[in-house]
Amino acid sequence: MQFAKQIPALFPSLWVLFKLISQCSDFHPPNREIMIPKLLLLYMSFGCAAALKPSCLSAQFRRPGDYIIGGLFPFGMDTINLTARSEPTLIVCERLFVDGLIWALGMKFAIDEINNSTSLLPGVQLGYDIYDTCFEPLAALQPSLLFVTQNGTTGIDIECNYTDYQPRVTAVIGPHKSDLCLLTAKLFSFFLIPQVSYGASSEKLSNKELYPSFYRTVPSDKNLVEAVVLLLNEYGWNWIATIGSDDEYGQGAQELFLSTIGNGSICIAYEGLIPSDLTDPKAEKQLEETIQYINRTNVNIIVLFAFQQPAQALLEQSIKMGLSKKVWIGTEAWLLSDIAASIPNIQSIGTVLGFIMKANPVPGFQKYIANLLSSVQQDEFCQKSREFYSHMSSDMLGTQCKQCDHISLHDISSILSHTQIQPVYIAAYSVAHALHRALGCTHQGCPKASIRSWQLLHFMDTVPFTVNGQSFRFDDSHGTNTGYKLIFWQWENGSLTHLPVGDYQESLYLNKSLIQFHTTDQKEPTSECFRECEPGQIRQIKGFHLCCYDCTDCPENTFCSSKDSSTCTPCLEHQWSPARSTQCYDRSERYLRWNEPLTAGLLISMSIIISLVCLTAVLFVKNLNTPLVQASGGNLNLFALFALTLMCLSSCLFIGKPTNNLCMMQQVVYALCLNACFSTFLTKSLEIALLTEFPRCAHTALPWVTPNRAWLIVALCLLTECLCCFCYLHLGPDYVLPDYSSLPTEVLLICSTASWLAFALMHGYNACLAFICFLCTFMVHTSGKKYNMARGITFTILIYFIIWIFFVAIFATLRTVLRSVVQISTILMVSLGIVGTYYLPKCYILLLKPDLNREDYFQYTTKEEPEGDPQ
Repeated sequence: MQFAKQIPALFPSLWVLFKLISQCSDFHPPNREIMIPKLLLLYMSFGCAAALKPSCLSAQFRRPGDYIIGGLFPFGMDTINLTARSEPTLIVCERLFVDGLIWALGMKFAIDEINNSTSLLPGVQLGYDIYDTCFEPLAALQPSLLFVTQNGTTGIDIECNYTDYQPRVTAVIGPHKSDLCLLTAKLFSFFLIPQVSYGASSEKLSNKELYPSFYRTVPSDKNLVEAVVLLLNEYGWNWIATIGSDDEYGQGAQELFLSTIGNGSICIAYEGLIPSDLTDPKAEKQLEETIQYINRTNVNIIVLFAFQQPAQALLEQSIKMGLSKKVWIGTEAWLLSDIAASIPNIQSIGTVLGFIMKANPVPGFQKYIANLLSSVQQDEFCQKSREFYSHMSSDMLGTQCKQCDHISLHDISSILSHTQIQPVYIAAYSVAHALHRALGCTHQGCPKASIRSWQLLHFMDTVPFTVNGQSFRFDDSHGTNTGYKLIFWQWENGSLTHLPVGDYQESLYLNKSLIQFHTTDQKEPTSECFRECEPGQIRQIKGFHLCCYDCTDCPENTFCSSKDSSTCTPCLEHQWSPARSTQCYDRSERYLRWNEPLTAGLLISMSIIISLVCLTAVLFVKNLNTPLVQASGGNLNLFALFALTLMCLSSCLFIGKPTNNLCMMQQVVYALCLNACFSTFLTKSLEIALLTEFPRCAHTALPWVTPNRAWLIVALCLLTECLCCFCYLHLGPDYVLPDYSSLPTEVLLICSTASWLAFALMHGYNACLAFICFLCTFMVHTSGKKYNMARGITFTILIYFIIWIFFVAIFATLRTVLRSVVQISTILMVSLGIVGTYYLPKCYILLLKPDLNREDYFQYTTKEEPEGDPQ
């Protein structure tokens, strides 16, 4: 460590080399692993030699020609004291950026190759004028202003019409970064000078209205974002964090990513930016807060849009704070960086996937560089190069790449093998092909004509060109979409390999078998804010993340036909659906059917009761003239038993599919039959009350209640009930009402009451008759030697009221097909109660106690009857 600290003092040139070799690409970094012991040996091996004899590589970036192509490349990085700059002096970079140097040499190689071609621009020599941008807009602006100066001068003419204006350069290659292009493209677009970038991917540059002369040989960030979204969807990762560098590339790509996912299937748990000035003391705190927030959100997927230095800072901080293993989805801006890959303990960050641009190697380039770096060590070659350089020298600017003179092939060989040159190479050829069309060149040669820069735009827009057998064409947004490769960071014995595992060209191809996730169980990680809802489920938003939701089943009688729906759609009234349904079904009709077991049980009960009634009637007919039957009412008993039979049969009206007529007949028939029965009880109750409670009035009133005249009372009662039934039919009879709410899957057909007043009047009248009968009989007492006729009527009425109390309570709350069952059961129980409490005791005497069937046993009911009235 002490020796390492002394290196800058002992070997100044060695320290410069240490810094320049340590840098890696901003957009196309190499794929290699840096080992400290090997680096020390490397620096010691060539450092001293390089310091002894500088080369003339810095003089290779200017060449005169018939048409000059300007170049903007990042030879250096880290501008010196830019914030303290108080005067508009020349901006100088502190460190050499080797990748930028290689890209510049790629442009030089392409133009030299074009000049040596006998078919593309025969007889025409292209020149070039290449300057350093330092990755800094201010540094890029100085040579850009030089490029638009009047050809042969160092000034910019102010004219109303620049059609005939001839700028210093015919076209410009570069710069590399989007924020630099956004600045320079406006300047070049004013003069309509073709500008072809080899690295700027911002979607903003696709705006042809703002940047009509801007072109690029790399895909737009829009294509990259689409590829990332497809990758996330492929694995079902919908709970992610997205982080970008605080520059045009990071902000633009992140903004485009957020707009692409929109309200779709991906939810952003955290969105952040890495500070642009990493030397600021606040930057580390901001990085700490970013890592802490990612920990709190429990995301497993991080999408990182950043250049190599911001990405390196974030990864180092995540390792320092012990962030658990995540899946990092990167871009070419940092994915191939040796600096990022050489961070201590970098393997602990988890799995790294990302997209890099598809690019073929440029044939002959490495051999060209080897020859060039060998030539720049020769005095004769350098002397000739300086002569070319002096022909284009400007008093204001130089290439400013003095550090390039200390570079050897050994220094850049590893980076050279991985840096992608094709975008720069194609950019130079695109200008040459446009110039070929504009000049009207043939295989014999090209005419020496004065071509304005703006005249090339038409041919760049419309004419495809071929480079090394591969066809290219600028699309409507002035870009070339060559597609992407998906690579995976594969670690083997501490060595990193960028393993291709898929590609993207309008659609994503992915070989999942090649990806081994660096998790504890080696399984595919999950990162879900929500899961894909099943059919019949809706999205229910949770928390403050609007795109986070739980999947909730649609309740019964609703459905959801779309997976993206957030509400369940109610079924129509005549339809139903189970829970978690995708459609509704028509309800089936529900009523008491004839073929149901319950109906069979009711019909059997009805048959038994009717049989009892009929047997009772037969027994009473056989003993019609006996004291018991006469004391019970004589022929009125047969009328009452007939009414009971009809009332039992009326229960059949409640079975089967109801109609309006059936609903109307149900209540009317029941009320009339019950009234016929109760009217016979009324005559007997009045007779008993007169004999026991009002003996003084008995002689006057008894003739009206004796069997012969009792028919008048029965007829009067029936007539009154008929009037009540007429009111019921007039005010509003029962009607069929489909009930859709009581049963889940069926429509219940019920008879609904239209007028409760008419209903109460019709059945209330029968209740009044029953109450009168009860009042006339419940206080009657007889000696144990005589039959108590009043007791039978009293118990009959009590049973009637008890049954109706239960009926009203049950019927009012029951909303199923059992409503009809309850009504039928009420009718049958009332009938059975009447037969059981009033008639069966008498049948018992007639059959088993015939000795009691004598007049003195029923004497209190007959002794005071008028003699003129026969029994």
